[in-house]
Amino acid sequence: MHGKICPQCCGEQREVTLDCPSDCPYLLQARQQAQGHAATHAHDAVFSDIEIPEVEIPEQFLYEREELILGLSFALAKSARGDHSLVDRDLIAAVSSLAKSYQTLVKSSLIYEPATANLAHQGIAREVETMVREFREAEEKHLGYNRLRDSDVLKALVFLLRMGLVRTSGRPKSRGFVDFLLAQFPEKQPTMEAAGGRIVIP
Repeated sequence: MHGKICPQCCGEQREVTLDCPSDCPYLLQARQQAQGHAATHAHDAVFSDIEIPEVEIPEQFLYEREELILGLSFALAKSARGDHSLVDRDLIAAVSSLAKSYQTLVKSSLIYEPATANLAHQGIAREVETMVREFREAEEKHLGYNRLRDSDVLKALVFLLRMGLVRTSGRPKSRGFVDFLLAQFPEKQPTMEAAGGRIVIP
């Protein structure tokens, strides 16, 4: 706004009509207060058709596939850093679409790619798929075989989807999830390994 704004307008228009700076103390305070209660409301109101509740993610999976989760998180952060117009809804929609595609692949072995005219979502999907391919190639090189299953990718995507739903306020311009990912992979750190172990389980 580059000027004063009343508390009511701040509360009502924050991340709705206002592109709030990520370091705004009022925004940060609102995000802390929103964790849990408000996030649940956002899920019900905005993301009811995006969640994939039937996919179970055992805690052991998070330890065994931590590098995969980090890699996919890095791909999302890379997308967000390359396109500053991206908001939480873009990342969440793209991850949900990819997860549903892998769910179909796991269940029926059919490769299904939902059509989308959204170029931003296509770009996010490409970054994620590139990371999956590079992950498979790295396993092949270091282990001599590829042990990454499509079901593993599905679980990792659903985990990130749920993390995004917890981190976002659900408002149109919300960047809570985006800011969280960017914080895990600071621009000065060139590789995803630099953020090892810093992804917090929601």
